[in-house]
Amino acid sequence: MIEDAAAAVTGHVDKESGEAGSLREVCWRGRGVAFSPLDVDDAELINFWRADPVAAHEIGMWPRSLSAVRERIERDRDDNDRDDFLVLLPDGTPIGHIALIDQDLVDGTAEIMLMLDPGHRGQGYAVDAVDALVDLAFGELPMHRVQAVTHATNSAALGVLTRAGFVREGVRRSACLHRGRRYDVEVLALLRDEWQALTRPRSWDMPVPGQ
Repeated sequence: MIEDAAAAVTGHVDKESGEAGSLREVCWRGRGVAFSPLDVDDAELINFWRADPVAAHEIGMWPRSLSAVRERIERDRDDNDRDDFLVLLPDGTPIGHIALIDQDLVDGTAEIMLMLDPGHRGQGYAVDAVDALVDLAFGELPMHRVQAVTHATNSAALGVLTRAGFVREGVRRSACLHRGRRYDVEVLALLRDEWQALTRPRSWDMPVPGQ
């Protein structure tokens, strides 16, 4: 986990009431979003997002009990090969879950996953979050290659990854079974030298609110 990013405390807004709840510590910043380490108490939010029909179809998820999601978060916290974050707006509103998984520090490879709240899709936050996570992977971790995998029919995800600089590498034909149908899966990746060639500001160049 990154310690030297400029940390701040922000409010955690309840998904239904909109009222501020427990304070969240920001450990990483992007353009328009910030990251806070995922906590077991976020299980209700994660379960709520997983139940969205679009996410269930595009990501290939199925409903789980709240206790199962909580147990999964607890188990993942002890996994040294992944880092999970809650994606926050500047006002502290949680809008998604992003993770860098299957980290191999010897080969310098990892995979990215992202799930956004239905009400915050199509507004540029997904690109902001992906940009911030690859900055973490290449700027603070010794990664050489970060990949992403998604259904070949998931045009929204493919668009986000392309705008973030990811390159389509190939298709794994009929690699996913979901709701009785087989789906092709696209593999995309961003290499370190491709990330270095990007002209956008990096996460550590982002201003910290109040400073």
